[in-house]
Amino acid sequence: MKKIKFILYAFLLTVLPFYANAQFDGEFVKPRNGKFLLQNATIVTVTKGTIENGSVLIDNGKITGVGKNLAAGDAEIIDCTGQFIYPGLFDGGSRLGLVEVNSVAETQDFAEIGQVTPNMQALVAVNPNSVAIPVTRVSGVTTTLTTPSGGLFPGTAALINLNGYTPDQMYAGFKGVVLNFPSSARRSTWDRRSDEDIKKEADAAQKNLNEIWAKAETFYKLQQAKAELQYYPEMEQLAKVISGELPLLVEVNAATDILSAIDWIKSKNVKAILTGVAEGWRVADKIAAANLSVITGPMLSIPTRQSDRFDAAYANPSKMAKAGVKVVIRTNDAENVRNLPFNAGFAAAYGMGKEEALKAVTINAAEVFGVADRMGSIEVGKDATLLVATGDPFETKTQIRHVFIDGYRVPMSNRHIKLYQEFLERSPGLEKN
Repeated sequence: MKKIKFILYAFLLTVLPFYANAQFDGEFVKPRNGKFLLQNATIVTVTKGTIENGSVLIDNGKITGVGKNLAAGDAEIIDCTGQFIYPGLFDGGSRLGLVEVNSVAETQDFAEIGQVTPNMQALVAVNPNSVAIPVTRVSGVTTTLTTPSGGLFPGTAALINLNGYTPDQMYAGFKGVVLNFPSSARRSTWDRRSDEDIKKEADAAQKNLNEIWAKAETFYKLQQAKAELQYYPEMEQLAKVISGELPLLVEVNAATDILSAIDWIKSKNVKAILTGVAEGWRVADKIAAANLSVITGPMLSIPTRQSDRFDAAYANPSKMAKAGVKVVIRTNDAENVRNLPFNAGFAAAYGMGKEEALKAVTINAAEVFGVADRMGSIEVGKDATLLVATGDPFETKTQIRHVFIDGYRVPMSNRHIKLYQEFLERSPGLEKN
């Protein structure tokens, strides 16, 4: 415990001064819209190469210019000499905005009572005033898929930008129904069930899923036939998946379960995205052959089996990407979504490479979520959602200097930074009068 505390203190002493230097003297500052010209930066566009000593023009929430020698006009000029401009980073799955304190049940709103609640909307439950949101966005994370959990169909996830006064203002244009696919794996090393009991429970869960799905298919057919139906919101939401209006986010992790999920998805002919996929590296070729995209993570995790290499989780994204799978990275966290860059950094270091890891938290995510026409890269016409950093955002030494979300310049402050500034030089101090 003492060693853990020491590491934590060392981390805070290392990182917080970087954040503190980027603040607006501790005063309250709102996000503000306007016309901005970011000059003299290295622009990492992700999709169109890197531009040295370039500029990005932001106007009315959009990127209206990318290149060299852009005219400022009436824009506010921000000098980015020696700095780098990247697209805002996507977290492919978290509980950000749905939970404030994990240990306090009253602050949790990510799980509903019941096994089948696909109609429960994560977007409605998002708290725009969550203190974890500013903590996250000063790390360059601008967008996340906020995801419900618990039960077979726990609800509908929503993609949100980390700026706005209401959930609707934060909504970024994607929703998907979550399915926790029946698992045949042991729940943990403490799981003492026999192999026979595990199989029985898995078969029963699979049967239950198929029965619920058959009911949803019947409901959809009756809808198409214009039959008079009773109010049944659960089936109405699943019918949107069957029709193709909404994708299915299939949470599955064990290799054998991934294969079962692939077969099930194919048999139901639904638009699906695999999430979790902790053992995707074992069956990467099968995932690629099924043409399914993957949202995986966290990378900062231990192996799923005691016999696996220590770096199994770190290397998982790279092995799937090399097999031809489109990979998106997630933290699957709440308070520590800010660690997304470091999850991507581990993936980069363990075989994925910086370029592919960057795509996994930018353009790949935008494509998987169907918003690539607006987000995921630095291009004219796209939303001005981007970050300015002193270096590679995956490295802990890098400082994030500026963050823009939909053209709003977001204040680089949060509760952690304010506490640091407050107690850095206490006045009055500890001296007695």
